[in-house]
Amino acid sequence: MKLHASITVQGAVQGVGFRPFVFRLATGLGLCGGVRNGPGGVLIEAEGSEENLQRFLERLRTEAPGPARIRDVEVRFGEARGGHGFEVWESEAGARRTAWVLPDLATCPDCVRELFDPQDRRFRHPFISCAHCGPRYSIVERMPYDRAGTSMRLFPLCRDCGREYADPGDRRFHAQTIACPECGPKLVAWDAGGGQAGGDGEAIALAADVLRSGGVVALKGIGGFQLLADARSDEAVERLRRGKQRPEKPFALMVPDLAAAARLGEVGGVEAGLLASAAAPIVLLRGRRADGGWAIAAGVAPGIPWLGIMLPAAGLHHLLMAELGFPLVATSGNRLEEPIWISEAEAVSRLGAIADLFLVHDRPIVRPLDDSVVQVVAGRAQVLRLARGYAPLPVEMPGVEEDQDPVLAVGGHLKNAVAVGFGRSLHLGAHVGDLVSPEAGTSFRRAVHDLPELFGVEPERTACDLHPDYHSTLVAERLNRPLVRVPHHRAHVLACMADNGLPPPVLGVAWDGAGLGEDGVIRGGEFLLEERGNSRRVAHFHPFRLPGGEAAASRPVRSAMGVLFEAMGRDGLAWGARRGWWEEGDPWVRAWDGRASWPVTTSVGRLFDAVAALTGLRTGTGYEGQAAMELENAAPGFREAGCYPHDLPMPVVDWRPMIREIAAEAAAGVAPGLISARFHNTLARMIVGVAQSVGCTVVALTGGCFQNRLLTERCVEGLSGAGFRPVWHHRIPPNDGGLAAGQIMGSVT
Repeated sequence: MKLHASITVQGAVQGVGFRPFVFRLATGLGLCGGVRNGPGGVLIEAEGSEENLQRFLERLRTEAPGPARIRDVEVRFGEARGGHGFEVWESEAGARRTAWVLPDLATCPDCVRELFDPQDRRFRHPFISCAHCGPRYSIVERMPYDRAGTSMRLFPLCRDCGREYADPGDRRFHAQTIACPECGPKLVAWDAGGGQAGGDGEAIALAADVLRSGGVVALKGIGGFQLLADARSDEAVERLRRGKQRPEKPFALMVPDLAAAARLGEVGGVEAGLLASAAAPIVLLRGRRADGGWAIAAGVAPGIPWLGIMLPAAGLHHLLMAELGFPLVATSGNRLEEPIWISEAEAVSRLGAIADLFLVHDRPIVRPLDDSVVQVVAGRAQVLRLARGYAPLPVEMPGVEEDQDPVLAVGGHLKNAVAVGFGRSLHLGAHVGDLVSPEAGTSFRRAVHDLPELFGVEPERTACDLHPDYHSTLVAERLNRPLVRVPHHRAHVLACMADNGLPPPVLGVAWDGAGLGEDGVIRGGEFLLEERGNSRRVAHFHPFRLPGGEAAASRPVRSAMGVLFEAMGRDGLAWGARRGWWEEGDPWVRAWDGRASWPVTTSVGRLFDAVAALTGLRTGTGYEGQAAMELENAAPGFREAGCYPHDLPMPVVDWRPMIREIAAEAAAGVAPGLISARFHNTLARMIVGVAQSVGCTVVALTGGCFQNRLLTERCVEGLSGAGFRPVWHHRIPPNDGGLAAGQIMGSVT
């Protein structure tokens, strides 16, 4: 008996070759009907025998293209309508677009083979792609995902590309980014002033010559400009640092392939999978290989024993790396506190003093996308910066039982990203950055309007942080919608719960540098019990004062001063004076008599800074988190270090006995690495102790401090050994880049 099936496939099913896959599957089973993209996903009308329809539905899930992610398949059966053949129909538009927008996909192996095949008509075409790879989020202007709704609409197909696009047997059947040297985007080289230096055929060779000679190239990549330099050259790296006004923060490297990555760092199975994935992120590799054959410039990652490595993500990258064969610094095309630039005019204006040559093309970038950054923690991937290859990230909201009205979340002030939620899903947008410059503020405001517009929703309300002075909060207040203010550390906990699909109850451990609490106190060492419809602060770190307030974030000795005084009183100030950090008559020391004006904090992030200073590792910083990273990196080799004394007079976690012991050991010349290992062990022991007091079996580790792999892994080990279920971040960043996801959750639960 023949039946008709109306099928809606929801999820990441547009822009992955799903319609061509459906076409081939349906025709192979003798079904008639058609398939189209719609606002809710892929819509299929299929007719045939009941047996073949069931086979079709089974294989729809099991044989879907690799990049596809099917969330749900809805089927309605009815009587046969008659018809012949199976077609790919024009897309159907709609208001609310529940189809997931696919991230940008790195060049697939098939396209790489064609790229270097002299017999292929796309030989050395920098913009080669197919239905399974190429740009997506960075070029889409509107959904459904069709060429006419992307910046590829500016490039009409030539006869050969048109034939491939219409051929069901071709890999580029309905591939929206299809292009070739005749009809696709064109690559040119410009000099530092924006004048043309070379055409399509010679641009890559010119760039390679500049890089070999120690120069800097600004390359228009998938989601914005990148600055490239020879990673082996001390002079080139130092010049890049001066130009970007970035004196110490590590640079990422691009290498040709996995074998090259393994020459520079430890590439395990998880790391290899991430590097070679369609996301092609920057992956943090443990340990610098001394026997790799490349002498990487010391200025690439000063003071850090790991490297951020990425493989080529686009045809242009593959061609350039094949020409050179050595590692390149590949860093964001911007200067200090600026967003990544996406237009040629912006790049020449802002980067012309840094770059010797520009590699540019005429395909517009619709929205900026930096490179994603990922590390491996306790055997699983953890995204630290959500951008190209991962954004926009769809997340099913746990515990949400009915469709929710649209809500926009504006995130925090640092590592900003925005999110939109509707139905049962939230969608976390790409990394915007720190909102500390007018240019970054402009980029943020574009993202606030762009993300809801892309999904065709009009938010009913806006979620933001409690802090009244965050630029994101100030913008949210001007949007003329009902405002939901979600406490900073609760947003962290809720983001971790969403990342792991967890409903309450959950004990959230939210540790970071700073976040405003409901009482107006700057917090950062929080234990929150998240129950259904309620969040309770069940424990917190003993508070201390921060001399100079926010300025202490870049001066670990300021944090050390506050911590020493809290733990030891005036003796603590004398301890610092003996180290030469200040004198007894120093204004900062005298100011303790009027210290009530200094802000109070529970920040674990500042406690890390203080310990880094006490051990002598770092008394000043050049970038956020530097002191904590160097403290973490000093610890390996001291695993059996034991713990420091501490007290847990709930709800206060008292670290003062630990600090007194650390000060004594540091004065006695104990190795900083041993102190660091004991410090990390003690923090993990504190978390286990609080969990045992509270009695909640699921413990979520969240906040910027849990970017620290050593801390997270010690906590996971300790909690698991004590019978708890630890969870930590995987897809949503643990830092403030994940706040918007938690703000969405806080506005609907």
